[in-house]
Amino acid sequence: MLALIAGRGALPVAIARAQAEPALICALEDNGPDRLDVDLWFRIETLGSLIADLKERGVTGVCMAGGIRRPAVDPAALDAATLPFVPVLTSALQAGDDGALRAVIGIFESAGFTVLPAQEAAPGLLIGPGCPTAAQPAEPHRRDAIRGAEIVAAMGAADIGQACAVLNGQALAVEGAFGTDWMLSTLFDRPDDGGGILFKAPKPDQDRRADLPAIGPDTVRGAADAGLEGIVIEAEGVILLDPEAVVATCDRMGLFLWSRERAG
Repeated sequence: MLALIAGRGALPVAIARAQAEPALICALEDNGPDRLDVDLWFRIETLGSLIADLKERGVTGVCMAGGIRRPAVDPAALDAATLPFVPVLTSALQAGDDGALRAVIGIFESAGFTVLPAQEAAPGLLIGPGCPTAAQPAEPHRRDAIRGAEIVAAMGAADIGQACAVLNGQALAVEGAFGTDWMLSTLFDRPDDGGGILFKAPKPDQDRRADLPAIGPDTVRGAADAGLEGIVIEAEGVILLDPEAVVATCDRMGLFLWSRERAG
């Protein structure tokens, strides 16, 4: 049985729908999924009890997907089963997103679970190199993609983001704690005539079992509203939520989608 630890967004829904047998839907308190019924709620202070419960139910695999807000820990609420994990959890909550996820993955693996990445739990979410849209990138877009990859690599090394908007080699906006949609919204009232790309890729050396970057039709609409001309993603490194709808939305709005091979 698969336990899906579900946060916000469309990805947990896509994973749940892809299962031949229903997954056990688990959610962190105050961070529940948008369109899934939750079977088990838990707090970070009761993670040990959740692990014990999953074992009793015969769960063998765990998949973590969707956005969550980093929880505050109430020491008084820690249960006995979670106390052994306190040093790891303390370090995790002080780390960046990737560091925190690595720590939580380690806890589940040490308990005997297989941690499945979203792209294995729901095959078909990644695409290879190419440009499946009617619009195609021009040479300036290709140069901006190189610059975007450099920017995201630098950001990722500091564990602070996976996306940026670039025009003529300059960063128009970079992703932070509020995510890609918010970043794009900061460009809705640009003082120029538009142009540029959205670039999105995993962080360098990212653990790809959780938190791969993702785009969906809403991302395309946001990029169009931001005056961008296309979206560049790292091939096999960015999840497409409903790939057919992403391409169709790009075509309808005149944007290109370029799945670019990672340099080097």
